[in-house]
Amino acid sequence: MSTAPRRPYSRPVFDQTITIHSDHAQRLLDRGFLLVVRALYGIDVVLRILGDDAEMDQVEDVVSQLIAEAASGLRAEAARLAALRDANGISVAPRYTAPREVTVHVSSPQLAQYTALIQELDALMVAMDTLWLAGVLSNKQRANGSYEWRTRLLRTGRRIIDIERRARASAAARGKATEVAEADVAGAPGLAEAPPETPAASADQQAGPENPVSDFADDHGGRSLPEEGGQDRLEREGAS
Repeated sequence: MSTAPRRPYSRPVFDQTITIHSDHAQRLLDRGFLLVVRALYGIDVVLRILGDDAEMDQVEDVVSQLIAEAASGLRAEAARLAALRDANGISVAPRYTAPREVTVHVSSPQLAQYTALIQELDALMVAMDTLWLAGVLSNKQRANGSYEWRTRLLRTGRRIIDIERRARASAAARGKATEVAEADVAGAPGLAEAPPETPAASADQQAGPENPVSDFADDHGGRSLPEEGGQDRLEREGAS
């Protein structure tokens, strides 16, 4: 006996076009953003299929808190750099030779929050580049600071991906794996145009979905992500 095909879920989506100027924020687009977009979509799909309101609220709160913590750190550092800029009488910002524009199909509040996080990282990198070009920050300070903040957001994305994998495992344990797979076939409304793959990202993608975090491997000679507190190191160097 054949069963009627599942009616596709009609999702509310709005398109947000953002421009990313700095190289470090663009690297985040290339090496992690699309994976996080898909993970956030997956979390939304799985939670809708499970239909547990309490669980939905709990997971959404965890994801929102991760993003809020990263945003709080970015804003605190942006305020510190703005104070340095004002103290040194700097009133200009650099232009960038290769800005990137990408349209995000925003399908959940958490995806809107994460997109804003990428924009805040970009603004922070612009502030850091401004201070470097003006001679306030050294090459080392700029390199350490930009690497630290980019990898912090990579770490946030990695945690979101882990949450999505656990949600899928929970759905499978409840016999909902087929429903989740059918929802995946409908496609995640992620980006109008996926960022171009770098050679490293392409190789990571060949590893398959069992190891999505591999796309978050950093490009600094294979070093692991730094521990928290890199911005404190930048502050100490700036004070010296």
